[in-house]
Order: sequence, then C-alpha cells, then structure tokens
Amino acid sequence: MRRGIYLIEEVDFRPMNSRRPLEYLTWLTRYKREDENLQRHTLTEGMSIRSREIDLVGAFYAVGITGHQQFKAVTLWHCHGGWDGGWRQMLEIYDGVDDKLFLSDIDDLRFSAFSRPLGAVHGTPGLGDTVRPLYLYESATVRPGAALDYLAAVREERLPVLREHGHDLVGLYEVLMCDNEVVTLWGTTIDAHLAVQRARDAALGLDDEVAADPRLLDWSKRARDYLEGPWRETLLAPFPGSRLAPG
Repeated sequence: MRRGIYLIEEVDFRPMNSRRPLEYLTWLTRYKREDENLQRHTLTEGMSIRSREIDLVGAFYAVGITGHQQFKAVTLWHCHGGWDGGWRQMLEIYDGVDDKLFLSDIDDLRFSAFSRPLGAVHGTPGLGDTVRPLYLYESATVRPGAALDYLAAVREERLPVLREHGHDLVGLYEVLMCDNEVVTLWGTTIDAHLAVQRARDAALGLDDEVAADPRLLDWSKRARDYLEGPWRETLLAPFPGSRLAPG
C-alpha cells in the first residue's frame, strides 16, 4: 500500500472582511463537488487544475478565538494515488508555465496562502472514518529528524488519553520537504473540548469542580523531548460540502 500524500493550506483574508472566507469556501466546495464526476484531469482558466484525484477532504473556517489570525480558512487535500497520482497532477500544471496558471476566479479574494505537503504515518485512519462538528488542529516544530519519533509517541501515548476525552484521531502527518515539522488533526465536539480543558486545569490545581487528569500534564512534559520551536493547537469548524463536514 502506498503512503498517503496530502496537502494542507492556510488562507487568510485581509483587510478583515468576514464575507471573504464564506465566498472562498463556498466557491471551493462547489467546484470540487463538480470534480467528482470528471473522467480525466485538466488545466482550466479560472480554477487551475480540475481533478477527482485531488480530493478536498476538509474545508474549515478557523475559530479565531483559539489563536488563529482572523480571518482564516484551512483546507486539507488528499492526493489519490500518492506521489504518482494527485501530487503528480498538481506538479504538472507548472510544466511549461502555462498562461492558465496565472488566471483565477478568486483573484483579490485571498490575501495569502501557505501550503505544506504532508505524509501520513502509521496509525492514521481512513479519511471519512471520523466526521465531527469540530476539529483540533496541531502544528508543531520538532528537533530536526524527530518528526516520526514525535508522531509515534502521539500514537502510543497521547491518543489513548485524548480518546477517553472524546477526541478521535483523523491524521498523523509528517510535513514533507523539511525535517522538523508535524501536523496532527483530531475530531471532537464542543463538550469534549471543554471537558479536556477543565481536566487539565484541575490537574494544575486550578479547578476543584471536576476530576483531574494528570496524564494531560505528563504528555506536555513528554512532548518537550521532541519539540524545538513553536507548538500550537487551534480549533477548526468544518464547512458544509467537504468530506469531514457532518451531514
């Protein structure tokens, strides 16, 4: 079985106009639904490459109060067929630098976009197995060369704890083309998110109304064996029309 290859993209919108993320996510999910019926990929004017092998798995509106720069959208793409499939198709649009590459239906809608290729590691479930109303998105910088070790520790040590607190694993990803970044994604609910925050507070002696879970603090200490830079968890709300959106 081939390794799962993905792309995660963070898009922000400035000046702050709350309609722009809505317009972008609506445009994106609509045309990707149409792509599901395509028989072969093609480069178009306005929408770049159209392909069913480049699958919009998740389209999310970033929950700004959890640490995102507002306003932001996050998208997760699955390259069917791995390196030789959807990833190759994305690269082929740069062959010859066709004029269509520079034409877009969404010119001036986005302020910036930052894309990172991801490689799934052992323990990542099948996409679509976990559909939840809220997602926890972790992006972390680890010591050079420690990405796979960190993700293995997440799978073996953190996963059982978060599962008890109502969080289901969506993906464990090594950021490719570098050697010091990882991404993890978890499906959850508002209630589960609040419960795990309070259990952590209780373990710190800051909440005496709920049961403490010291394992949450143990993981924070354990993670420092691998981390060497920024680490952040934020929340994402799934936008209707992608595979990870309920309904």
